[in-house]
Amino acid sequence: MPFAVFNRCEMYSAASLAISCPEHARLESEFIEARDRMRGLVRLRKLEPAEERQLAVRVAMAIARLKEHVAEHGCERRG
Repeated sequence: MPFAVFNRCEMYSAASLAISCPEHARLESEFIEARDRMRGLVRLRKLEPAEERQLAVRVAMAIARLKEHVAEHGCERRG
């Protein structure tokens, strides 16, 4: 697997960390999007409790769908 070294840490190329299953990639992208949205909004302003709960549920559901997919299909990130 090709990698470069930056600050004495291995930096693997994006191609070497490819996901072989399109559904896994979609679910992982969904999780990252939900997580980043929650992080961004929390940094920008104080969220209402209901809004924060809704965002947390969205992240949790994305994680659950990804874990369920991995359990059913056995596919995971390569690398």
